[in-house]
Amino acid sequence: DHIGGDYEMKTRTGAPVLIHEADAPRLEVMDAFLQEFSQGKAKTFKADRLLHDGDMIQVGETIQLEVIHTPGHTPGGICLKLVGEDLLFSGDTLFQGSIGRTDFEGGSFPTLMKSIREKLMVLPDETAVYPGHGPGTTIGYERKYNPFILGYMTEK
Repeated sequence: DHIGGDYEMKTRTGAPVLIHEADAPRLEVMDAFLQEFSQGKAKTFKADRLLHDGDMIQVGETIQLEVIHTPGHTPGGICLKLVGEDLLFSGDTLFQGSIGRTDFEGGSFPTLMKSIREKLMVLPDETAVYPGHGPGTTIGYERKYNPFILGYMTEK
């Protein structure tokens, strides 16, 4: 649901497609991947840039995003942190009161929880989190109320 329209968007807008290197092969087998979800066909293509943990993405002249590799939902799952601000785009890694699915090919619950524990729960409580689906939240709220994080953080 996050890559099916990438080729069309790139064609219409000229925007480059960026993806973590571990998920890049999915772009080259889009038809098979999307048919698994009954979402029809999509054009296969290669990304304009492969991302890695710690990379910076420049948006315009003033916005810089830091890539935080958070595997678990997919091998190349990422979050994007707005540099200089307590703001995170979490994609399908972390949701308000939940976490990303791990039952798809390449998904791993222990890996996702490790990503959340080591990469996201170290951020300040006031960090605003905007997920790929659903309402926004904060790191502090999730640390305090998210049942997946509460259960996993106390077990480990």
